[in-house]
Amino acid sequence: MPNPKRKHTPMRRDTRRAANWKISAMNSSKCPNCGAPKLPHRICKACGFYNAELIVPRKEKKKKEGSEEAK
Repeated sequence: MPNPKRKHTPMRRDTRRAANWKISAMNSSKCPNCGAPKLPHRICKACGFYNAELIVPRKEKKKKEGSEEAK
């Protein structure tokens, strides 16, 4: 069985291995409720809906009431 006569350099080895590492873009779909892009089979980050059901209600910011009561 033939064997290599000389050792291959790490660069040659790593270049060969790195040729198969390809990053593919994630699929995205459009949210039917708000139209924002979202990952399929996941809750929409913009509105909190999944499968036409509200799963995560949006948080509302609280107003500072202490400053107006002091007057």
